[in-house]
Amino acid sequence: MTLRTISCPTRAALGRAVRGLARSHALDVVVRARLVLSVTQAAGAALGAGGTVGLEWSYEQAHGRLRVGIRLRGGAGKPDAEGLPLAAESVTEDEVVWCLPAAPATAAAYEGVPQDDAELAAEELRAVMAAADELTGEHRRLKDELAETNSGVLALYVQLEERDEQLRTAHGQTLRELEDALRPPPIEAEGLELAVHYAPAGTDAPTGGDLYDWFVLPDGTVHITIVDALGHGVTSTRSALNVTHAVRTLALEGHELQSIVARTDEILRPFDRSVMATVLLARIDPATGEVWVANGSHPPALLMRGDGSARYLEARGRGIGFPLPGSDRLLTERLAPGDLLVLYTDGLTESRRDPIEGEKRLIKAAHKHLLSPIEKIPGAIADDMHTVILHPDDTLALAVRLAER
Repeated sequence: MTLRTISCPTRAALGRAVRGLARSHALDVVVRARLVLSVTQAAGAALGAGGTVGLEWSYEQAHGRLRVGIRLRGGAGKPDAEGLPLAAESVTEDEVVWCLPAAPATAAAYEGVPQDDAELAAEELRAVMAAADELTGEHRRLKDELAETNSGVLALYVQLEERDEQLRTAHGQTLRELEDALRPPPIEAEGLELAVHYAPAGTDAPTGGDLYDWFVLPDGTVHITIVDALGHGVTSTRSALNVTHAVRTLALEGHELQSIVARTDEILRPFDRSVMATVLLARIDPATGEVWVANGSHPPALLMRGDGSARYLEARGRGIGFPLPGSDRLLTERLAPGDLLVLYTDGLTESRRDPIEGEKRLIKAAHKHLLSPIEKIPGAIADDMHTVILHPDDTLALAVRLAER
């Protein structure tokens, strides 16, 4: 490998020298153009300041590589190697070097300036313009492909949105049908008005552990069951259903109301030891307005009198799955026309985590809607109670009123 050097006093001379060198080693025309631009740019400041630049080159036969460098002489300053069209292999205080794959020189030695430099420069310009045109065409093609792809993606997105909406609609319909299936049908009890409101803790699980049941017994009295099973979702729904079915069976068999909570626990314990639920049972005689209440760890029913006075019907007991389950006593009251009885689960009064404060607000809400149509009362009370929700939970509110005679 022989290192050769020539001195170039001007940018034009340096450009011609590099161009001839690149041509003699059969460099690609575009690479040649980039090399000429890079070398003259790196040496431009030094040549402009009156310095001299030495062009050095050598060919490594073993690696098929052409080494081209410029060396600044006589304190000509530093090379300008920022943003070169062809990146340099190395840059020092007075030297810049490029290493390029190349063929052996076509002549034994490089004799200096070629006679057809202008034609070579024109050839480089045509090659660069052709490369630019090719890039422009490729850019246009990619833009067309991107536009087509975007159009396809947009169409697919619209289809997915439509499909998602269809699935949401079908899912919501299925869940509503499931929720309706869990609700007992409305009952006809002459002289008694009933209405109910239920809202799940989250829209993703419209069923939960808060359930109710109502039916008319053979003697004409109305039985109401309110259940709040531990947990949320389908598992708690199953537990609550087991409780309501067991209570209904025992009530229809004629068991005393006070004994039903304990008997329900006895029935379910062999089949589901994990079930835990609070239970409120109410029995109402539409003819007389007499009310009997049994309780198993459940929030007390609220009795709102027509004159605006109110009290909670505290019948203590322990729920299903609790130690010593059962209602301690049977509480008796009598409804008068215009009175309102509100049965509910703790999701109604504990949304702000303070049950005592919640019970006070429930009295105010029940009084506010005391004279409203019965079908609107449970939902209106729930709306008033849930203006602020710090503790979301399944919510059930059931209203009972003796009809005016």
